[in-house]
Amino acid sequence: MTELDKIIELTAIIGVISFSISGALTAIEKKFDIIGIIIIGFTTAVGGGTIRDIIIPERNVFWVIEPIYIYMAIIGGIIAILFRKKLQHLRTTLSLFDTIGLGLYTIIGVQVGIHFNLPGVSCVILGAVTGTFGGVIRDILVNEVPLVFKKEIYISISILGGSIYYFTNYFFPGTAWVELVSIAIIIILRLIIVKFEISFPTLSNKE
Repeated sequence: MTELDKIIELTAIIGVISFSISGALTAIEKKFDIIGIIIIGFTTAVGGGTIRDIIIPERNVFWVIEPIYIYMAIIGGIIAILFRKKLQHLRTTLSLFDTIGLGLYTIIGVQVGIHFNLPGVSCVILGAVTGTFGGVIRDILVNEVPLVFKKEIYISISILGGSIYYFTNYFFPGTAWVELVSIAIIIILRLIIVKFEISFPTLSNKE
């Protein structure tokens, strides 16, 4: 395994844990029981990647063949349960765990598309699906309007960050700094947008 492969694997593991914590904290807010919390955390962690892998016919669903991601998702849920009070503060102030998961998973999705020699636009869309659809599934399961359909800028950051990674990687393929910089851009932009409550305008059929 090369150093880049190790970084990609570590990135995926951190992303699973981050999204699992995010989903579990949402379930805790909704007063789910312990099993429900773990399930919501797991679904949030693997949902986007599962949809991505189903879209690509030649690819197996990642957590089915690599059970370490199942374990990491469960650990993320347990962390959320044990440290829920401290973690809840971080989540409500800067949406920290959603942000980390978005940055990590977006780049992983683009990397999968590149690996299968897909067109650039397809790679970027796969990145957005991987980064955001776990949250969509989470919100549906807890009976909320998915975040990506609200006025808050979310999926747009994923598309921008994925595009930056794709084009930068085209000129500097296989370099770890390209991945790290792209992830950092997504995370920083997301934190800024949440901090200053920047959003797109909403539409209404009322005059």
